[in-house]
Amino acid sequence: MLRAMDSAVAGLRAHQNKLDVIGHNIANVNTAGYKSQSYMFKEAMYQTSTNSTSGSGSAGGSGGVNAAQYGYGTMMGSIWVDMTASTPTQMGGLTATIDGQGFFMTMSIADKNGIAINGANASEVIKGSNFQYTRVGQFKIDSDGYLVDSNSNNFVYGFRNNGDCLTQTNFDTDNLKPIRVCMIDANGDGVVSDNPDKVALAKSVRIDSEGKIIVGIKVQETVTDAAGNTTTQEVIKEAVIGQVAVATFQNQEGLTKAGGSYYTASRGDNAGICEATPPGKSGTASLITGYVEASNVDMAREFSEMITTQRGFQANSRIITVSDQILEELVNMKR
Repeated sequence: MLRAMDSAVAGLRAHQNKLDVIGHNIANVNTAGYKSQSYMFKEAMYQTSTNSTSGSGSAGGSGGVNAAQYGYGTMMGSIWVDMTASTPTQMGGLTATIDGQGFFMTMSIADKNGIAINGANASEVIKGSNFQYTRVGQFKIDSDGYLVDSNSNNFVYGFRNNGDCLTQTNFDTDNLKPIRVCMIDANGDGVVSDNPDKVALAKSVRIDSEGKIIVGIKVQETVTDAAGNTTTQEVIKEAVIGQVAVATFQNQEGLTKAGGSYYTASRGDNAGICEATPPGKSGTASLITGYVEASNVDMAREFSEMITTQRGFQANSRIITVSDQILEELVNMKR
C-alpha cells in the first residue's frame, strides 16, 4: 500500500482526536471552574532509506550524504491543561473562589481523626489520602452540620480551631479534618465539642477571605443594669470554628482530571510537592467570597482552532482520495 495513505489515516485520526478536545472545551464553556485543554501534534515514526554519513575529508574524496527518510504522518503529542485562573462570577451565599493558584480539598468520607501533615513526608501523605481537589468553592451545610461542596456532597477539609471559638483562633495546621460548622458546646462557652449531645446548631454561617468559617450561635449572656440587677438573655455571637485548607502543587498541570470539576493526585505522579495551608498564608492565595470561578474557555480561540482542524482533516481525506485513484490506475494497468 502507499505510504501516503498510511500517513493520511494517521492524520485523520489525530485531527479527529483534536476535534474531540475542542468539542469538550466548547461543551464546558459555562462549567464553573473548568480548565480548557489543548491538543498538540507530533510527527509519527520514520523509515530510513539512506543513513546520514560524513564525507571522506580528503581531496577528491566523496562528499557527505544526508539521511533520506519517509514519514508516516502525525500522532498525538500531548493534551495539556490551561490552569490559568478565570473570571470570578458573583453567586452569593456560602461560596468562594481562590484568587490565584490552589485547590479546595474535599473527600467523600469524613475522617474525624484527621490526617497528620506535620511530618517530613507530608506531601506524600496528602497525595496518598484520596483527596479530590477542586476550584469550585460552592459550599453548603449537610444535615449533620458538615461543610460539603455542592457538586458531589464531598466533605470539605481544613483546620480546626482548638481554642475558645468566641474569643480566639488557634488553628491546628498539623492536621486536616472535615469542617463541621455546628460543633460549639451548647453551654455557650465557645469550646468546640465532638459530643453530639452538647452541640449547638449554628444560626448563620459565612466564610471570609482567609477561609475562616464563622458561625453565629446563641449564647446566654448575663447583663447587669445600673441598679445592680442581673438578668440573663440570649444573644447571637460569632465564633470561628475552623478554616478551609488550600492545596498547592509544584506542577498543578500534572494533576489528573477526574470529572465533575475534580482533580486527583497520586504518589509518583508529575504534580510534584503538595502543600496544604490556610488561604493567604505562606504565599497561598486568599479567597474572594461570594464568587465562583468561571470556565476559562476562550470561544474565539476554540472556533479558530476548529476551523484549522477541520481543514487539516479535509486535506488528509484528499490524500486518501488521491491514493485511491493511484491504486485504481495501477489495477487498471492489468486490463
